[in-house]
Amino acid sequence: MRKACCLIAVFLLCFAALAQPDAVAPEHEKRYYSLLDELRCLVCQNQTIAESDADLAKDLRAEVRKMLQAGATDSEITEFMVSRYGDFVLYRPPVKPRTWLLWFGPLIFLVIALMVLSRLLRKQKKAGSTALTEDEQAKVDSILSRTEE
Repeated sequence: MRKACCLIAVFLLCFAALAQPDAVAPEHEKRYYSLLDELRCLVCQNQTIAESDADLAKDLRAEVRKMLQAGATDSEITEFMVSRYGDFVLYRPPVKPRTWLLWFGPLIFLVIALMVLSRLLRKQKKAGSTALTEDEQAKVDSILSRTEE
């Protein structure tokens, strides 16, 4: 009996390692999940810290939870994360000179591609089809007559 109790205790203690931290307080829950959706996992890069299972994402979730419980505002939490990890941690980085290429780069490349395409089409249209000279036409006719035989 004693061995059975010890085995049960060990079995139950194994699950303690899998336990999640205490949930965020109900009054902060909406803000908590909103913040998690705004912050990018720096390991996974294409996932929010809410979606990621990376250790860093878990640490960031715990940090957000701790700061919310300490009474920090959303902007204070966001500023803390940006000061620590840079603008890359934000899914929607601010529009400032440092991020202009990120925001306007695709539009600039699209405009350049359209300009190049229009120039190529104009050149092709100007070139058009040129008529063959009499010598060239004779060569073409002789080649075609040989292949028909």
